Amino acid sequence: QVQLVESGGGLVQAGASLRLSCAASGRTFSSYTMGWFRQAPGKEREFVAAISWRGGSIAYSDSVKGRFTISRDNAKNTVYLQMNSLKFEDTAVYYCAADRNLGGILRSSDAYDYWGQGTQVTVSS
Repeated sequence: QVQLVESGGGLVQAGASLRLSCAASGRTFSSYTMGWFRQAPGKEREFVAAISWRGGSIAYSDSVKGRFTISRDNAKNTVYLQMNSLKFEDTAVYYCAADRNLGGILRSSDAYDYWGQGTQVTVSS
């Protein structure tokens, strides 16, 4: 079992930066693919970014590519999402997720086994 706790959300102006953190419990964190998803009001949850267990593979959605950076520190059981040049349309609840299967990076939320409670990111225009 893995428990995930996100932090770092907040209210910022467009163009600002935020760094989200996701702290994981459990000794098997380093073997999981970790992902970030987001859900805006009235919209479906969407893929943002993911990183493989050793960080060798990374994927981003087209909407955040070039602005967001995902990273992980397995020694600290933590995955990060650095968000730069934030836009109003980035406003959403951001969720951290863990995929325990030893496959490639998947963008579907159905592939992820564990989820955090989410952290709100609000970008004012």
